[in-house]
Amino acid sequence: VQLVESGGGSVQTGGSLTLSCAASGSIQRITTMSWYRQGPGKPRRELVATITDNEPTISDDVKGRFTISRDYVKNTADLQMNSLNPEDTAVYYCYALIGPIDGGYEYDYWGQGTQVTVDS
Repeated sequence: VQLVESGGGSVQTGGSLTLSCAASGSIQRITTMSWYRQGPGKPRRELVATITDNEPTISDDVKGRFTISRDYVKNTADLQMNSLNPEDTAVYYCYALIGPIDGGYEYDYWGQGTQVTVDS
């Protein structure tokens, strides 16, 4: 299984970007897809948004500005980011929890990350 992110780049404060994550490979069931980010100098990744059973959850830091959506046929998850500010500068990582169709053990998968830079 591979997760491939796209859509990162540089944008001015107040701008928008859409990140896309595509899962491919031997996939039976994706329970959850999420977006995490790790800002410069930050010790760990923080959860930005997650979606399970078509129910999104957005972190308080970006609520009202970011939305997450999934395409269950294409096995993709998009993160729409609006009103970006320099504090949103980070490497954004896609995450997926994937397992068998019968509900057995599930595995964590991560993408390679995509850089988002917001210029002031």
